[in-house]
Amino acid sequence: MEAMTGGKFLQKFRLYETRSKFYLIGRDKSRSHWRVLKIDRLECAELGVEEDPTSYTENECQELLWRIHEGNRLTGGLKFVTKCYGIVGFVKFLGPYYMVVITRRRKVGTICGHEIYSIGKSEMIAIPSVIVCPNVAYSRDENRYKRLLCSVDLSKDFFFSYSYNIMRSLQKNITEKNTGQVVYETMFVWNEFLTRAVRNHLKNTSWTVALVHGFFKQSKLSVSGKDFWLTLIARRSRHFAGTRFLKRGVNEKGRVANDVETEQIVFEDTSDGIPSHMASVVQHRGSIPLVWFQETSRLNIRPDIILKPDVDYKATRLHFENLALRYGNPIIILNLIKTREKKPRESLLRAEFAKAIHYINKGLTEDKRLKFLHMDLSKLSRRKGTNVLALLNKVASDVLDLTEFLHCEISTSAKSEGAPSGERTVAKPRDDKCSSDQSECVAKLVPLLLQKGVLRTNCIDCLDRTNVAQFAYGLTALGRQLHALGIIESPKIELHAPLADDLMDFYERMGDTLAIQYGGSAAHNKIFCEQRGQWKAATQSQEFLRTLQRYYNNAYTDNDKQDAINVFLGHFQPQQGKPALWKLDSDQHYNIGRQGTLKEEIARSFIKRSLSDGNILLENSLPVSNCNNGEKTGLLPMQQLDDIREPSDSAPDISICEPNPSSSMNYGTVPGGRHSMSEEWQNYLKRLGYPELHSSNFLDLDLLSSSGNSCDEEDEEVFESVESSTSYSEQGHVDEGRDDTDLSRSSSQLSDTRDYSDRFAHWIANGGMLCY
Repeated sequence: MEAMTGGKFLQKFRLYETRSKFYLIGRDKSRSHWRVLKIDRLECAELGVEEDPTSYTENECQELLWRIHEGNRLTGGLKFVTKCYGIVGFVKFLGPYYMVVITRRRKVGTICGHEIYSIGKSEMIAIPSVIVCPNVAYSRDENRYKRLLCSVDLSKDFFFSYSYNIMRSLQKNITEKNTGQVVYETMFVWNEFLTRAVRNHLKNTSWTVALVHGFFKQSKLSVSGKDFWLTLIARRSRHFAGTRFLKRGVNEKGRVANDVETEQIVFEDTSDGIPSHMASVVQHRGSIPLVWFQETSRLNIRPDIILKPDVDYKATRLHFENLALRYGNPIIILNLIKTREKKPRESLLRAEFAKAIHYINKGLTEDKRLKFLHMDLSKLSRRKGTNVLALLNKVASDVLDLTEFLHCEISTSAKSEGAPSGERTVAKPRDDKCSSDQSECVAKLVPLLLQKGVLRTNCIDCLDRTNVAQFAYGLTALGRQLHALGIIESPKIELHAPLADDLMDFYERMGDTLAIQYGGSAAHNKIFCEQRGQWKAATQSQEFLRTLQRYYNNAYTDNDKQDAINVFLGHFQPQQGKPALWKLDSDQHYNIGRQGTLKEEIARSFIKRSLSDGNILLENSLPVSNCNNGEKTGLLPMQQLDDIREPSDSAPDISICEPNPSSSMNYGTVPGGRHSMSEEWQNYLKRLGYPELHSSNFLDLDLLSSSGNSCDEEDEEVFESVESSTSYSEQGHVDEGRDDTDLSRSSSQLSDTRDYSDRFAHWIANGGMLCY
């Protein structure tokens, strides 16, 4: 494997300055390869970067620095600024360019000799000399943009490698030959925009590091007296990235919110760190690929879901075409949202998703059709005597029968000009200029088995329920991976085995990390807690506090967080004479990168929101002046989507108005009551052309046959208010199957939005124990 014996990639840097230039000195790990990058400090508005083509030895480099110092003695000479470990990128707001560098790093793992690092500390350095740009005309806004970018904490959940393409899965590194800057343009490199200017100018990537955002954890585990290394990687897409209520569904390019690729790598523990076999499996999570969104509200813990018609499901189709391009076929969809509710919410998205899959499949050949399973995990988790993880393990087993996983053999040999067909190295491909600086000893990976297709899991937020399902899939895959490596005899790991507990810890930590990034709090892990046999009352308290923390962040901090992400990713670029990001109204801010014309987005601002708990609205900007009851209702949201009319969730019995104010046609209503949402609701949707909601085209559904308590027999879990919610009752506990637990409060209770205490704000930001 390339770089396994220390390939000549620049890994350590020292930054020096004179009045006119910065000099960045970079060297490889073996200290035999030294390079110099010059950065002009006399230009305020443009970025001037020049790479010295000479490769120096250490003594030659020291002599060069001495000559530079002597040549600039009259203006202060050459001064040392900082040591660093790579350039994150260059950024410009309203004034000068800044350089962001890594000043401290931590080793977090190794993949076949390639070291993986996280960032310990970073620094933003203004490039122009003070004598060139003494003042910035927009200094107040400039400083605010700087604070905004710095609020993206690079020391949390970002990782990189100098010699391994950590932004790609092991299988892609083996089977694809993309080199140089191509890997920076992938969806998982978060500093693509920040490095674009310097990469395009230098035509190489020697000085920058590609940052991946998500989760990385590696540990040595043991089973049957044999040691092995388990690595869990989550890569968050930079496309359509953001926070929970500000980024939902799919955009016009087929990119979904909260798009995360999860890879589980297993290899045996060896004395030299080079295993003979490796196994990897990839799965995917992402928001429901329909055009839907929510607008944050401090008055409603569960904001209205707005579903926007997508003609011929173009965005949904693009999303699945992209998945097929990334992973091949089959694409298997595990949809965990609710089947039916007393107040239709998730269930409408579920019905529309089922209809979209059915529509798309009609245009695909048999071998490319989407395979799906709609599974109400929330309902199943509340059934007495139902082991949800066992059911999910059965689903995972059937999925793995279809997709399989990567199993490859590693052989180390002297470097040769060409490799036999089917053999690939897994080193980080740089550019042609660096190709002569490779290691003399490489390891070739010969794939014995390749993964084909992928499992795509989602719930409403793709956080809590999704993480439970991904753990079940990972556990089933781990058994097969260890069996393929010859570490265990049976390809199955029992749920109560110590190794299952170890893996659960991996996925629980990953779930918490991803939930904080997207949702603002750690994940709801009640199913994991029950599996461990933890005290139920303590679990309920923890779940409630996480719900409260998620609500606070969604309502009060997500807008600033979204602004920071948009600036970091280059979605918003400040310009002099243009409005600042924080001066844009909420509609403009909310819809950066969103599908739809400006006229459509402005029209949305005229829609008044209902304060009832969790409406699903179907977007329409027309006012309703005439309903079936003959009363004028003003500007109310219409529930309209092609040929479907759904009952409102604000009353048990209601008829739906036509979008035309002059029309009063009465569509059939769905009877209310506790037992009215089953057969009637299903038949109603069938008549409108929706497929069966409890359905799968690849799995035996006898597995999920009805048993135990019906969802209709359970009361909706509701907290009366934030202040009184610390006392629980049997019907007022946290619903482990829901990503956004109800905290229903009347508008009168919340009309007076009060400031939170310093202790509470500190707990929100830093965690720990909250005491009063």
